[in-house]
Amino acid sequence: MTSDKMNITKKPNLRNPRLLLGFSGWMDGGNVSTATIKCLVENLGAEKFAEIKPEGFYIYNFPGMMEVTALFRPHTEIKDGLIKSFDVPKNHFFYAEEQDLILFLGKEPNLRWQEFAECIFLLAKEFGVKMIYFIGSVSGLVPHTREPRLFCSASDAQIRETLKHYGVNFTNYEGPASIITYLTSTCGNWDMSMVSLVATIPAYVQGNNPKCVEAVARRLAGILGLQMELDDLKTGSDEFEKRLSEAVQEQPELADNIRKLEEDYDNEIFDSEMGDLKKWLQQQGIRLD
Repeated sequence: MTSDKMNITKKPNLRNPRLLLGFSGWMDGGNVSTATIKCLVENLGAEKFAEIKPEGFYIYNFPGMMEVTALFRPHTEIKDGLIKSFDVPKNHFFYAEEQDLILFLGKEPNLRWQEFAECIFLLAKEFGVKMIYFIGSVSGLVPHTREPRLFCSASDAQIRETLKHYGVNFTNYEGPASIITYLTSTCGNWDMSMVSLVATIPAYVQGNNPKCVEAVARRLAGILGLQMELDDLKTGSDEFEKRLSEAVQEQPELADNIRKLEEDYDNEIFDSEMGDLKKWLQQQGIRLD
């Protein structure tokens, strides 16, 4: 490893590890990307062993209105006139030896994407990683009473064929890119493959979304073959959905719009995933409306 931006404190005994990435920033709606990684780190007993130093990768002083500039500045806490904390962006790697998994939790860099990506690839190469996964989330037209949809983009066609068996949708998108797309488009230069899995979560739910975190963690456990206990996450997910549904019922207009979202969601799932059943029912003269 040659980058002076990396700090590795321990050399874990890994065989053929996968690398799972989570970033705060653009694709962390509902904190699904970062909260899922934190959940896996805790659930799997993963230990921190490396970090990317933040210097040079982030903008701290950005011109403009305070509401905008505040998004770039480090967070601090001052209590009774004393500075309790001054937090700069953190980019930490964890390992779960039994699961043969490396997890990364960090903040999307503002600057020098190529060098930041090189740090990730160098560490991955150091430990023999061949497969990289990213988990993220964006707001969309999905009701909180249904599973978040997972959209996928991949570095090569073979991986796309494999993921068809996990009920993911494939992304169609044109517009501003993230560092995830940069990593996916360049991983082949390092003899690695990469998959980006992005959950579409309810646009009308603000802040942390435990239901979507639980759903994404469960799907990831299946895709990666992880042995983990998810009962506590499921309990928190159910409680969150119940409280949210109760709040929605107090706003009739919102409740009506969510019912329409549920109908659209169910119809789309029925058309895309149960097309053969739908055709058979129609042949039997069974109405679907």
